Amino acid sequence: MKKKMKVVLMSTVIATSGVFIIPGQVLEPTTVLAAPGQSEAAHDQKVIAPISEKRMYADVYHLSETIGPRVTGTEEEREAASFIRNRLQSYGYEVEVQEFRIPDKMIGHLQTSAGDEVLINIPAGSASTASEGLTAQLYDAGLGYANDFTAESAGKIALISRGDFTFQEKVENAYAAGAVGVLIYNNIESPGPLNPSIGEASIPVGGISKASGEALIADVVRNDGTVTLKVDALTDVKSQNIIATRAPKKGNNHEILHVSAHFDSVPFAPGANDNASGTAVTLELARVLKSYPIDKEIRFVFAGAEEIGLVGSRYYASQLTEDEISRSIGNFNMDMVGTSWENATAIYMNTVDGKANIVSETALATAERIGTPSELVLYQRGSSDHVAFHEVGIPAVNFIRREPGTANLEPYYHTPLDTIEHISTERLKEAGDLVGASVYQLIRK
Repeated sequence: MKKKMKVVLMSTVIATSGVFIIPGQVLEPTTVLAAPGQSEAAHDQKVIAPISEKRMYADVYHLSETIGPRVTGTEEEREAASFIRNRLQSYGYEVEVQEFRIPDKMIGHLQTSAGDEVLINIPAGSASTASEGLTAQLYDAGLGYANDFTAESAGKIALISRGDFTFQEKVENAYAAGAVGVLIYNNIESPGPLNPSIGEASIPVGGISKASGEALIADVVRNDGTVTLKVDALTDVKSQNIIATRAPKKGNNHEILHVSAHFDSVPFAPGANDNASGTAVTLELARVLKSYPIDKEIRFVFAGAEEIGLVGSRYYASQLTEDEISRSIGNFNMDMVGTSWENATAIYMNTVDGKANIVSETALATAERIGTPSELVLYQRGSSDHVAFHEVGIPAVNFIRREPGTANLEPYYHTPLDTIEHISTERLKEAGDLVGASVYQLIRK
C-alpha cells in the first residue's frame, strides 16, 4: 500500500491554492495539487535512479575530512570552491566564479608552553599581536570583577570565566589592572570555544571552552607556565560563489530555477552536515541533470560566506538583473540535510514568511508520488541562503533536517563534532530524491 505523505504547517494562517490552513493542521497534498499520473512517476525515476548516495557521501568526506573547516576567507574555503568548480566543469557546465569582498576579521591561535594547541575564537573588536604572538603567564581572575585583580595581574594574560556581567566589562577591568591580554572561558559545557561579543579592545581577547579554561588553570596557572596567544587581522579578504548554468538549447529569456547550498563552515567545525551535506547533494543533482531535455534555465549556486551573515547569497542576488528576477520561478536551498541524528526525523521546509509557495508545493506533491519516508514540515524561519532569494522576490524554501515539534537541530551543529561519522547516506539520498525529482518536475521539457 502506498504511504500517505503528510505535511504539518507550523506558522501563521496560510493561503495555499485557495485553501486556508490553520496552524498545526495536517494538509493532504491532494487538496492542493491533482493526483499524480503515471508519466510524472516515470519522470521522477529518471532523476532518482541515477542519484548515488556513495558519491554524495564521498564528497561530504572530501569537504569535511580532507579539506576540513572551510572558514570564510581562508585557503580551505578557496580549496572547496576550486573542488566544486572543477567538478561542475567536468560535467560540461558553464561555470562562473563570482568574487566578493567580506568584512575584515580576526583569527588567532593559542598554545601552551607544553606545546598543546587550544581552540580559540577571536572577537571582532580584539587587538592584534605582533607576528610572533604574545607569550606570557596566565592570571586567574575569576569572574573578572575589578576586585578580582591584584598587582600580580600586570603583564599577564587574564583568564576570566563567563558570567554575571558583560564580556566588555571584563576586558576593561583586565586592561585597567595592567593585563596584556584576556582569555574568557565558557561557564557551560560546549564542544567548541566561546565566541565573546565585545566592543573595541586595547588588548588581544579570545574565547575558549569551559574545559579549556579549567585545564589552563590546572596545568598552566598552578605550574607557573606560559601560553602564546597570536591574533592576526585579516583585511581585504575575498570569498566567492560558484555558479553553474544550463539553459535550453533553443530560444532565450527562459524562466530560471535556482538550486543553492553554501560550502563554508564555522571555525573548528569540519562542517560535514553544515553544509558539506547540502553541497554534496547539489553537486549530485548537477551531475544527474546535466543532459536531460529542459525548457527552463537551471542555475546551481554554491555560496560562500553564508556563516558570516549570508554574504555570498546576498551578493549573488544583488547581481541579478530585474529581468532575471522577473524570470526566476523559485529557489531550492539545501542546508544540513544529511545528519544521522535520530531525532531529526522531519525535513523542514523553511520559508521566510511561513507561507507555502511553488517550491514547497512542488516538493509536497513530489513526496507524495515517490513516498518520501520523512515528514515534511512547513515552517517560518530565515537563517539560511533562501533569505537572499526571498528578499528580491523569488519564492524560496530552505530544506533542512530538524526534530519535529521542537525544530531542534542536531547537537553537533557548529561544533568540532560535525564530522563524517554523523552523516547518513540514506538521508543524503532522501534529500537528493525529493529535491531532484521536484526540480526536474519544474524544468523538464
